[in-house]
Amino acid sequence: MSAELVREVTYDGRLAARIRCHDGEGGTSVVEAKVTPIRGGTPIERGPYIFATAHEALRFMQEALLTLQYLGCAID
Repeated sequence: MSAELVREVTYDGRLAARIRCHDGEGGTSVVEAKVTPIRGGTPIERGPYIFATAHEALRFMQEALLTLQYLGCAID
């Protein structure tokens, strides 16, 4: 990966999460998320989740996004 990939997740038209995958130090790849509670409140930061390869990080992100879609969220 040579940049970053960002996806926004919405539920009932409201922002539910923002997931970011980007290059880390030493050739690693990093996934971070900011999750907003559906009933309101302060967003919660999750991660960083550090992976040895970009492939592993992207796969993790894809699985997380697929799970959110199963739960009724839209991915932008």
